[in-house]
Amino acid sequence: MDQIQTAVAIMPTLRMLHGGTALSSGMYFSPDDPQAPAPILTLHAETWEAQARAALPLPDVIAVCGIGTFVFGKTRAQAEATAHGKTCEPKKATGRLGEKIAIVTGAAQGFGKGIATEMVKEGAYLVIADMNGAGAQAVCDELNQTYGRTVAAAVTVDVTDESSVQTLMQKTVLTFGGLDIFVNNAGIVRAGSLPEMDKKAFELVTSVNYTAYFVCVKYASEVMKRQHAACPNYMMDIIEINSKSGLVGSNKNFAYAGSKFGGIGLTQSFALELVTDNIKVNAVCPGNFLDGPLWSDPEKGLFVQYLHAGKVPGAKTVQDVRRYYESKTPIHRGCQIMDVARAVFYIVEQQYETGQAVPVTGGQQMLK
Repeated sequence: MDQIQTAVAIMPTLRMLHGGTALSSGMYFSPDDPQAPAPILTLHAETWEAQARAALPLPDVIAVCGIGTFVFGKTRAQAEATAHGKTCEPKKATGRLGEKIAIVTGAAQGFGKGIATEMVKEGAYLVIADMNGAGAQAVCDELNQTYGRTVAAAVTVDVTDESSVQTLMQKTVLTFGGLDIFVNNAGIVRAGSLPEMDKKAFELVTSVNYTAYFVCVKYASEVMKRQHAACPNYMMDIIEINSKSGLVGSNKNFAYAGSKFGGIGLTQSFALELVTDNIKVNAVCPGNFLDGPLWSDPEKGLFVQYLHAGKVPGAKTVQDVRRYYESKTPIHRGCQIMDVARAVFYIVEQQYETGQAVPVTGGQQMLK
C-alpha cells in the first residue's frame, strides 16, 4: 500500500484506541508536511498496532515512521487546537449523535442536505458527499459558518464509480479520523411505462439506486471493521434512505421501485453479514417528499414526469398531480425532512435493531 492508503488503514484503529467508546476525532499530516506537530509517541510502521496497544492510553500526537503524524482529540476542535499548538478544554459530547462521524451521500440538496443539517444539529461531524461538488461545498461552508468551527467537509463523489467511493472513504478518515454512520441517500428517478422506458434509463436507475449502494457499503464497512477490531463493543450504522416504493409496487415507475425493493434485500443481507462487526444496517422508507427537488423540479421532477406519463388519471396540471398525492396519506401532507431525520436518529440510538425497513409514510404504507 502507498503512504495514504496505509494512513487510512491505520487511522480508524488509532482513533478507537485513543478514544475508545468515548470516541475521538483525528487529523492526519503527511511525513513531509511542515505544519505537522511534534509527536509525543513514535511507532514503527511494521509493528505500530502492537506498540500502540502496549502504550495505552495513547497521547494526542502519534507518529508512525514513514507514514505520517496522527493528531487526536475528544472533539474536532480539540484535535485542531492540538495540531496548532493551542489548548482547548474538552467538552462533553452533546446531542443525540454527539461527536459521531458521518457521511451522507447526495447531500448537496433535498433530503440529503436536510438530513446532514439535522445530524450536525445533534452533534455529528458530517462529510457532505455529492456529484455536485460546488453544491456540496456550499452546504459545507454554510454549516461551518453557522457553527463557527469545522463541523463538515465536502467531497465530490460519483457513487457509481468504485475508485471515487474509495476516495470518499479515504478523505473522510484523513479529515475526521474514522466513520461511525454512513447514510446512503444518493438516488435518482426515471418514471415511465414499459413502452416508454428504454434500457439505458433503466440501467442508470439501477446503477445509482442499487449497485452503488453495494459499492458504498463495501468500502464504508472496511473502515468500520477496523474500528470494531480496536473497540469490539462500539456500534456503528449503515442507513439506506430507501422509499415507500421499496415496500409496494409503483405504477409506471418500475425502474425506481425495483431498485428500491432490491435495496431492502441488500439491507437485510448486509445486516446478517456485518452484525458480527457490530455494524447495524437498516433502511428508512420515506413517503413522498413533495417539496423536494425530486418531486418539484420544474423540468425533471416527478410531478412533471407523472403528468406526462399519465400516471394520475384525469390530471391536467402539476397541481392536480400534487393534490392527488397529498390525498393518499391519512395525515394529508407530504413527508418532510425532519420526519426522516427522526427515523435516522432512532435507528442510531436503537441498538437492538438491524435489517429493518422503517416506514415514514404518514400512514400511506403500513407494515403487514
